[in-house]
Amino acid sequence: MHIAEGYLPPVHAAAWSVAAAPFIVHGVRALTREVRSNPESTLLLGASGAFTFVLSALKLPSVTGSCSHPTGTGLGAILFRPPIMAVLGTLTLLFQALLLAHGGLTTLGANAFSMAVAGPWAGYGTYVLLRRVGAPLMVSVFSGAFVADLSTYCVTSVQLALAFPDPGSGVAGALAKFGGIFAVTQIPLAVSEGLLTVLVMRLLAQSSKGDLVRLGVLARPAGAAGDAAPSEGANAR
Repeated sequence: MHIAEGYLPPVHAAAWSVAAAPFIVHGVRALTREVRSNPESTLLLGASGAFTFVLSALKLPSVTGSCSHPTGTGLGAILFRPPIMAVLGTLTLLFQALLLAHGGLTTLGANAFSMAVAGPWAGYGTYVLLRRVGAPLMVSVFSGAFVADLSTYCVTSVQLALAFPDPGSGVAGALAKFGGIFAVTQIPLAVSEGLLTVLVMRLLAQSSKGDLVRLGVLARPAGAAGDAAPSEGANAR
């Protein structure tokens, strides 16, 4: 997914940076509030960022100027919601560009919009919708991670198609071409990421149950203090 340094035309790179900026600014404010209100979230925030960093660093060559890999953003979006994931995802992309030559600084805005903004919002929306219609938690977690991954690549395909339209069929033809090439590697990767995210969430449910209850991922035990509606938190998120 990471579009390589210098690959996008300057106007496109600037436009995607402008599009991503408001989400990142809002995310910084949300992250600041979360850390100030709940200092105990710091460890889980770090783990969510590390999960994204490690998974999104596992790249496979794909479309010219880009690559395929898991994104790891679904977990953080479910735990802390998309605004905070926008910051964690952007920091991940920045460090990868500087330390691993994965992505780039000129394409940071475009990569952030697809992986740190669009993916988390699509995945979180899927997760919330499934929880509200009564789907089991882990089914919702898998679906959220799967959609977060796949939608990132859909947005990247749009970005590449807009920058490099097909000479004969234009943007639509280029979108079909980029999307088709990505699908070969990305659909299996999205399934794998969904399964891995479920495994991590199961481990967190055992080791950090209190945090998941506070974040609304797990329902409060019946009869717990302040538990006016036992399933409210889980269904709301």
